[in-house]
Amino acid sequence: MAELEIEATRPIERPIEIVPGLLRVRVPLPFPPTEVNAWLLADAGGWTLIDSGVDDAPTRALFTDVLADPMLNGEGITRLLITHFHPDHIGLAGWLQARTGAPIHMSRVEWLQARVILADPPEVPLKAYIDQYRWCGASEDYLALLARRGLMYRKWVGPLPYAYSAIREGDEFALAGTHWRVMIGEGHAPEMVCLYSAERGILIAADQILGRITPHIGLHPSDPSADPLGDFLASLSKFEALPADTLVLPSHGDPFHGLPERIAALRAHHDERLGRLMDFCDTPRSVMDTTRVLFRSLAPEQVGFALSEALAHVRYLVLRGALEDVGDSEVGLFVRSQ
Repeated sequence: MAELEIEATRPIERPIEIVPGLLRVRVPLPFPPTEVNAWLLADAGGWTLIDSGVDDAPTRALFTDVLADPMLNGEGITRLLITHFHPDHIGLAGWLQARTGAPIHMSRVEWLQARVILADPPEVPLKAYIDQYRWCGASEDYLALLARRGLMYRKWVGPLPYAYSAIREGDEFALAGTHWRVMIGEGHAPEMVCLYSAERGILIAADQILGRITPHIGLHPSDPSADPLGDFLASLSKFEALPADTLVLPSHGDPFHGLPERIAALRAHHDERLGRLMDFCDTPRSVMDTTRVLFRSLAPEQVGFALSEALAHVRYLVLRGALEDVGDSEVGLFVRSQ
């Protein structure tokens, strides 16, 4: 009951114009990072809405007000463009689609990822996460907490429609008086949609490039052989090719300039963490051990994120021959290669 009372007090935000034809809606979240940006871009006869926040009563109330806001000039939502499958981006998309009739546009991998999670019996992914975290060296207390709480995806993501429209790298949209080219980001999510307008010098960066925080890069049991950190660092290269004066519209935090400097900072951040790992793994360490040097003290609800991110960094080094796994099927132990 206390959680519901806290959610009900979240403030309602009004759209704010960033440039002509492009509005920002700050959508409060019931979990860190506390809010996500949704973008409204003027479309033919209406608006394209990019991302939605989670599916809960306060967010539904917010968008009920947004849809009636005078800033929209009495025009409705004609397209829902969802950048990736995470709950703070896709959560309310099904409700919005049912309310407006606007089709959902996503990249194929992101759409299928969301549909699979919602279709799976909840106990299947929960067991996979518990098994992964146990192998990473998580405490039995944390595993018991996770088993009691369950996974949160279904709590924050409402039912999705059967059909969608696929978005691919290089696709173009005419929105807000200009042309936007689709750029696909990787690592934080497998096939995340970003939009770039060369004419206006604007990048809608989703979670690929954030101004205040670094995107979560985690390795998850649904794709255990992936290299998300390698994918993230490689996909940054295409964004480094954009002009230095590009205005970046991130999913979390305020718009900012300084794209080259921010990308350099993101690279330096991960290089520094990889260096810490190499120094720390002079003797065999579990993934849980490595969280002590990668993160500050962790609240119980943050342990899973920390483990998946630490594992992504460990995997990056293992694939490049810098670390080796000397553990067994019960617990992975990693040590610097000789």
